[in-house]
Amino acid sequence: MEIEKGSKWVKFAVMENFMRDVFKGVGVPAAEAAVCADVLITADKLGIDSHGVSRLKPIYYNRIKQGIQLPKTRFEIVRETPTTAVIDGHNGMGHVIARRAMEIAIRKAKKFGLGMTAVRNSTHYGIAGYHSLLASKAGMIGITGTNARPSVAPTFGVENMMGTNPLTFAIPTDEKFPFLLDCATPITQRGKIEVYAKLGKKLPKGWVIDEKGNSKTDSSAVLKDLVAGTAALVPLGGIGEELAGYKGYGYCAVVEILSAALQNGAYMKMLLGVDKNGKKIPYPLGHFFLAINIAAFTSLRSFKKTAGNILRGLRASKKMPGAKRIYTAGEKEHLTWLYRRGRGVPLNKETQKEILAMQAELGLKKYKFRF
Repeated sequence: MEIEKGSKWVKFAVMENFMRDVFKGVGVPAAEAAVCADVLITADKLGIDSHGVSRLKPIYYNRIKQGIQLPKTRFEIVRETPTTAVIDGHNGMGHVIARRAMEIAIRKAKKFGLGMTAVRNSTHYGIAGYHSLLASKAGMIGITGTNARPSVAPTFGVENMMGTNPLTFAIPTDEKFPFLLDCATPITQRGKIEVYAKLGKKLPKGWVIDEKGNSKTDSSAVLKDLVAGTAALVPLGGIGEELAGYKGYGYCAVVEILSAALQNGAYMKMLLGVDKNGKKIPYPLGHFFLAINIAAFTSLRSFKKTAGNILRGLRASKKMPGAKRIYTAGEKEHLTWLYRRGRGVPLNKETQKEILAMQAELGLKKYKFRF
């Protein structure tokens, strides 16, 4: 865990209440504001700082105030079968839409073994892992993915065509934490670059390329170039085929297709967030959610034990010289939670400024932040 010098720790309960009040302050109904705040604070608890409170102002707060995201969510089921549903979110709050969509998938899976929902016209739904974890907590395997505004180039290409498109799995085990694989399909994602920019750090070579295929490392410049379409993230595996970048490209395309084609939704350049005249418009994102009821295949206890044995076996395997330990997915997030639960959220200087700005604009005087 890398904490910026000058960061301030704020207790989770305080930060969650503040975010809830901010969402309510821009028109999100109280119950839905609580869901939005819960998604963001969960990211911070797990150490996924790129998707926690640091995104409150630049993503959700600003977009609502700009009129390109609606604070009141109209959740509409437009097509349904016993095991599936297609949902239109009407550009409401993605956190709320996604949670309800996964809950529907879980209910269907409890009855029929499998449940899947597809969403169109949604907005950024926070960490994908939050929604897959809902299924894991219900004793199921949870899978979700979402498309996003274009930032990733296909293998041998330099134009940003697809979003960072996470493909996320949550699987219950007999350990203290579930297996949680929550990662984007390019080498990195836009949120991590935002964190690097706030910290004033350069990006590693090979993460981002320009229009000539050369690496770009200036994090602040990259954020601007991604919007301008003159830079692109590289798929998992890296540039070209030698390190199998085509695999990351392929998985990214799978998520793009499942986030759009099942629900007749928007995709690729349709998600730029601007019209032909350059005016800002909503990002009509698509998501998909799959819940697999383990009890339909085997006993949950047996499944958890086998899954746990697999993970313990991996961690106990022979280590590379100099390596202290081997991790399995979800373990670092669990360790971060153990470290942070008595400390709270570490806020870097830029996020501190954003919090004070929102506090002043909304008149939230009851919070006595000391930044």
